[in-house]
Amino acid sequence: TRAQNAFANAQAAFASAKASQVQAQANRAAAAGSLAANAVLTAGASIDANPEVAAARAKVEQAQLDLSRTVIRAPIDGVVAKRNVQIGQRVAAGSPVMQVVPIGAAYVDANFKEGQLRKVKIGQPVELEADLYGGSVKYHGKVAGLSGGTGAAFALIPAQNATGNWIKVVQRLPVRVAIDPTDLKAHPLRVGLSMKATIDTRG
Repeated sequence: TRAQNAFANAQAAFASAKASQVQAQANRAAAAGSLAANAVLTAGASIDANPEVAAARAKVEQAQLDLSRTVIRAPIDGVVAKRNVQIGQRVAAGSPVMQVVPIGAAYVDANFKEGQLRKVKIGQPVELEADLYGGSVKYHGKVAGLSGGTGAAFALIPAQNATGNWIKVVQRLPVRVAIDPTDLKAHPLRVGLSMKATIDTRG
């Protein structure tokens, strides 16, 4: 009858629930045993000592290092005078990427005639004019150094006078002049511009 079928279904459901309870108790006991075993293995050890944690940390550190290497920082402040690479190009370690010119600390190599250098000394004041701005803008600087030889002596192909050629050629000696950074900030210069330098040799 209908009542008998309902009773049988209820008994089956009760038996299934009881079996599920037994299985849950067994799972709980197994989990407790596994927890106890892990507690013994990890007793006195920190999370940082876990091999999986250490491996994951190593991967994170390597990823951070790889990310930092995607940015190339110049050792000086300046402007890019020449670029040797293009966007998307792979760059090998040690290969030149670009040439950076430190505009904030520029200098001038003035080629004076040898007869003009009798009284020139390091540290003497220099007044300069740039063709870019004309005579209305004056730059101030100091003699930073004198070359160890003339321009002809350090030329790629030195001049060779033929035997019997007694014509004297006036030589020029490069004099390096350091420009005042304040003047450069007010009127920036670029590499290769023409300058006129006047050294005050009275001091």
